[in-house]
Amino acid sequence: MTHKKINLAEKQCPVCEKPFSWRKKWQRCWDEVKYCSERCRRNRNIVVNVDNVDNQTRKS
Repeated sequence: MTHKKINLAEKQCPVCEKPFSWRKKWQRCWDEVKYCSERCRRNRNIVVNVDNVDNQTRKS
């Protein structure tokens, strides 16, 4: 018998902008989870810096 994961909570990753679902390993800290993976967590500053550069260019 297969296990269906129908009603799991979802969030959107601010780095890759893809949705990700609740995992058992995050059951105690789901409110603090922001990124879908370790890779996105490590690359969070790159995305923020690119956005800041774009905003500064538009203001000039």
